[in-house]
Amino acid sequence: PQARKRGYLYSVTEFVEGQTLAQWMVDNPAPDLEEVRRIVEQIARGLRAFHRLEMLHRDLRPENVMIDRTGTVKIIDFGSVSVAGIAETAGAHESNPVPGTYQYTAPEYFLGEGGTTRSDLYSLGVIAYQMLTGRLPYGAAMARARTRGQQRAVPYLSALDGERALPAWIDGALRKAVHPDPARRYEELSEFLADLRKPNEAFLRAAKAPLLERNPLLFWKSLSALLAAALLASLLTRYL
Repeated sequence: PQARKRGYLYSVTEFVEGQTLAQWMVDNPAPDLEEVRRIVEQIARGLRAFHRLEMLHRDLRPENVMIDRTGTVKIIDFGSVSVAGIAETAGAHESNPVPGTYQYTAPEYFLGEGGTTRSDLYSLGVIAYQMLTGRLPYGAAMARARTRGQQRAVPYLSALDGERALPAWIDGALRKAVHPDPARRYEELSEFLADLRKPNEAFLRAAKAPLLERNPLLFWKSLSALLAAALLASLLTRYL
């Protein structure tokens, strides 16, 4: 019989021969939209398996997603997984009150709230956004917000502002998936996947709204550029 006290819990996982999604994004800086859908859908299937067992991954990020040589996507690193009915040790909770990597962590965790399946969906939304744009939807600002009001004040950086040409309805789906308020995100992963595949009528209507309503940042940037150009033209006309 084992006389030594057992104080650790180990998990054994398969060896995945391939690369992380983080490295894949470096190698594929401008992936095809269909390729992004394929990867996001596979990640979502893995998250569904967690959620059916009443588990939350809580640390979903590109470094914790592997793509093997056949193109199969697998989620790894279960160190932050929350299992319903199993309390965390007090020491682990005190040393790391916010699970995961801050840029991919759902905002409600920063408020000390417990996560839900929508928290994992937020992380998936950030990953999808990053794959399509090469940047993060809130930069590092959301990770610094510590009240609900501060979180609401953090501007969403439209995916349409970048160099890649994306449909406005795709940006609508991404914006909803990474909304700071979990109640305003998708309720189910399947809804997010559907809106990445087929235009949502609500997003199409929003795309027809004036630019000032759809993308205030882009509107003011464009207006500033026009005013600067007009001022420069005026000066040139005056002194030449």
